[in-house]
Formats: sequence, structure tokens, C-alpha cells
Amino acid sequence: IEQLLTAVRSGALEVGDALEQIQEMPYKDLEYAKVDYHRELRNGFPEVIYSPGKSLGQIRGIVRDMLARTLTGLSMSIRIGLCTAGISACIALTLGIMSAVLGSRVDAVISFLIDTIMGIPHILLLILVSFAFGKGFKGVVLGVALTHWPSLARVIRSEVMQLKDSEYIQAAARLGQGKLTIAVRHMLPHLFPQFAVGLILMFPHAILHEASITFLGFGLTSEQPAIGVILSESMKYLAMGKWWLALFPGLFLVFVVLLFHFMGSTIS
Repeated sequence: IEQLLTAVRSGALEVGDALEQIQEMPYKDLEYAKVDYHRELRNGFPEVIYSPGKSLGQIRGIVRDMLARTLTGLSMSIRIGLCTAGISACIALTLGIMSAVLGSRVDAVISFLIDTIMGIPHILLLILVSFAFGKGFKGVVLGVALTHWPSLARVIRSEVMQLKDSEYIQAAARLGQGKLTIAVRHMLPHLFPQFAVGLILMFPHAILHEASITFLGFGLTSEQPAIGVILSESMKYLAMGKWWLALFPGLFLVFVVLLFHFMGSTIS
């Protein structure tokens, strides 16, 4: 068994030939061989196999498994980012308009809430909220969504404060239009650019924080495909010199985060 594994690692023996020889072994030896062999495939360095009867570019098990798992984890992170960024942006828009329209008392309460949340270390608050809601997918979504809105809410509040002093808003108030009508009909169109930019810029933060708390063990479970889970499981192999298990999923995550960050900065 050790000789077969060594031959596969060195490239002296093809994968198919090694499997055929392993299958001819007694049942007890076969079970141990399967375990060691597949562990070697999962943790080996990515490489392309060129052998007769196989199409060019057939990738060894580690690449196929890790690539599929990484892409699935990224899709999960993107879905969580879209969901949480949308919820946070809607909360920020609602509270920002309420703070500037419903009077000084409501403004004081919302401003105090914004200052309180922004005064707590963000990752600590995110972990506490996620843990309070039971971790997993639900805990991550609620944790990220309920902790990312204060900055955008403050921007929208300041913008609404400036709009309140404009002539057309004051004219609409003198004509008898209610506060809700003024906010929906006259203020929302002017707030949409800030809302859209804030939503896009919030998206990469949501992805990064979801991966962070999952990596720390307070987010998605190990049964769910996620970049944080992949990075967390790869840490045990770094001491063995298998650095690529964490490098490539991490590069995918950084690429997606920077892509949406630059997109938001460009639109801004």
C-alpha cells in the first residue's frame, strides 16, 4: 500500500493502475488503502493528469473537489451578502427617514441607537447577535443584517436633514401634504443614489464578515459549503506544508470582495 501511494505521488504510477491493484487486495487491506489513498488525493497539490484514454485536462480529485466546494461556498456567500445587504440598506433607509421626519424625540432615540451600535466593536457585536440567534444560516443572516446599517442610516439622515430645508419640501408642507407623502414622493427619489451606493458598498463587507465569523466557528456549520468552513478546516494542514488548501479559496474570496468594492467605488 505504501509503495503504491509513493508511486502515485512521484508520478511513476497512474491513478487508474493504482486503483486496479488496490481492488485486487484482500478486503481488510483494501479498506485501509482506500482511506489512505483518498486522503492523499484530497490533500495533494493540484495537478493535471495526462494519461492514455483520458481527456486532456482531467483534473485530479483535489482540484475538482476543492474547486466545486469553493464555488459553492462563494455562491452561498454571495446569496448571504445580497440578502443581508438588502435588509441592512432597507433598515438604514427607513430609520434615516424616520429620524429626520418624525420630530426631535424620534431623532434623538435613533441617533442614540446608531451611536451605541457603532461604539461596540463590530465583529464582537456580530458574533453575539449570530450566537443569540442560534448560529447557522439564520444566525449569520440576522447577525450581519442587524449590524451593518448604522453607517448608511447616518448618511441618509444627514441627506434628509438637508432636503428638509429645501424650498420645494417646505412648499409641499405648506400645501398640506403629510410627512409620509413628502418622504415617499419628494425625498425618496433624491435618496436613491445614496441608497444604491451604500447597498453595493455594504455587500463586500457582508461577505467578508460572514466568512470571518464562520471561520471563528460562530457562523455556518461545517455541513454547509462556505469559504469560512473551508479556510477553518485548512488550518490544520498548514503545519504539514499543504498551503494551497487555504490559499486558493482565500484568493477567490478576496477577488469577489475587491470586485464589488471597486464596483461600488466606481458607481459612487
